[in-house]
Amino acid sequence: MSFKVIGRIADVETIARGKGVREARRLRKLYGGSRWRKLKGTAKVQFSDGKVCYAELHWYEAHGIGLKETKVKRIFELL
Repeated sequence: MSFKVIGRIADVETIARGKGVREARRLRKLYGGSRWRKLKGTAKVQFSDGKVCYAELHWYEAHGIGLKETKVKRIFELL
């Protein structure tokens, strides 16, 4: 199910960086860049069916590339 992030992502933490990012090779092939990091944070999201809730998000990020492959890992509360 697709979703859209509403507002800002809060409580951002780095999960992995450097060689700890298992998908780094694939990410470099697809998007370029180097120094990929995997991060997590919380944000308000709206799903394609119209539901709005707070959720934990995970994504990959590299300097100059930005957020890529954002996914919802956990839904906290429906609004």
